[in-house]
Parts: sequence; structure tokens; C-alpha cells
Amino acid sequence: MPLTVRQFPCLSDNYGFLLRDEASGAVATVDTPDAERILSELSDSGWGRLDYVLNTHWHPDHAGGNARLKAETGCTVLGPEEVRRIEAPLDRVLAGGETVMLGETAFRVLATPGHTLGHIAYVSDSDGMAFVGDTLFALGCGRLFEGTAEQMWASLQTLAALPPQTRVYCAHEYTESNARFALSVDAAPLTAERAEQVFEARRRGDWTVPTTIAAERAANPFLRAPALALPGETDAAAFARLRAAKDSFKG
Repeated sequence: MPLTVRQFPCLSDNYGFLLRDEASGAVATVDTPDAERILSELSDSGWGRLDYVLNTHWHPDHAGGNARLKAETGCTVLGPEEVRRIEAPLDRVLAGGETVMLGETAFRVLATPGHTLGHIAYVSDSDGMAFVGDTLFALGCGRLFEGTAEQMWASLQTLAALPPQTRVYCAHEYTESNARFALSVDAAPLTAERAEQVFEARRRGDWTVPTTIAAERAANPFLRAPALALPGETDAAAFARLRAAKDSFKG
């Protein structure tokens, strides 16, 4: 039976994700940006339980609600060791290459360092879903707060290697600003087409998450770094240049 995703906005631009394995009824939240909102959505869902927290990294808008959710639901908290940096509860430390079971749904844990050194992502191959935290965004990628450009480029390649139809659940609604940056560095027709779709969606108030691996391969300037490289520039160097340009982009 499939995995059901309940997506909702929280904080200023985060998304929350509640996951339910329909075969067993087991429920997880990917990250804990806003414990109160997660508890409200859990109540509204009628799912009646929270079994797991699946943290992607340590930043407070991703792990800051761990303590309250554990206290109020008794859930088990899983994530990278770095989550303990903010003194958030962590019951099981995860690293790339491991598998997490939510009822009968298996999640592969991928190491995706760059935004933070211990960042991980969760992939359900059977459902074609990837929960990528702040590594990959629709038309963007995370800032390099701790890792190197080479690490982030390798992490993006790991995600880009997933099947094209994989639905990508990013943690923030950054797509409109990402689209403006993409237009500033990439003249490809597909980029312009995707940007216009994004602008129209946001004018309607629609979400741009989830995206797909295929859509990001086609128009995300960070995944398209090799095509945007300067003469003699390596793929990783082209990515680093683009990421630095985005950091100072004012559009």
C-alpha cells in the first residue's frame, strides 16, 4: 500500500511533511520546523499517532520541535548526529547507506553533505519520493554553510541520479527567487518556460513543491552547471561559481 503525504506551510517559508504508511498506519514527520503546527496537522489528519521524527539536519527550523513532539507523542527521533548540536532529542543516529522502516515503507538514507556536514535525505523507492531537506530546492540548492562546493556538487549528483519521475519534497518555498536567479544565468528555453510556470503558480498562491528530478535536471541551474561552465572550468568549479553568484544575487 502507498505512502500518504500531508504537506503544509509553516514558519515563514518552510514546509512540514507528515507521512503515513497506509499498510500499517505508522506516521512520521520529516523534520520539526514548528511543533505546534505539526501537532495541529496531526490532529486534523485523524491519523491518531506520531511514531517517528525523521530529521535531515540540525538547523533549528528542522530540529527545533523535536523535544516537544517527543514529550507529547512519545515518538522516536532519528537523524544525523549533528542534531544534538542544538540539544534536540535524538534516539537513533543515522548515516548514509542505512535503511529506515516506517511500517512497511522502506526509506534509504542518503548522505547529502554541503548545506551542513551531516545532512541526509530520505528516499522511498517504492513510492518514488525523496525528502531532501535543504540540499536540493525547486530551481535551487542550499547554501554552503558548512560543507564545500565539491561536497554539495557530489550530493546534488547523488540526488540527480534518482529516477526522473521521483517526486522531490524540498523543505522551503524559495522557488520564485530561485527562478529569477536561473533566468539571470541560463538562457535555455526550458528555463524560461519553467520560470514562467513558477511565477504564474505563485501569483495564484499555489505551492511549487514537490518538484521532480526530471524537472530539476532540465532547468535547475545548479544541476545544469556543466552546461553553464566557462571554458576550462570543471563541473564542480562551475557549480561553485553559480552558488557564489546566488549568494549575492539581489534580483
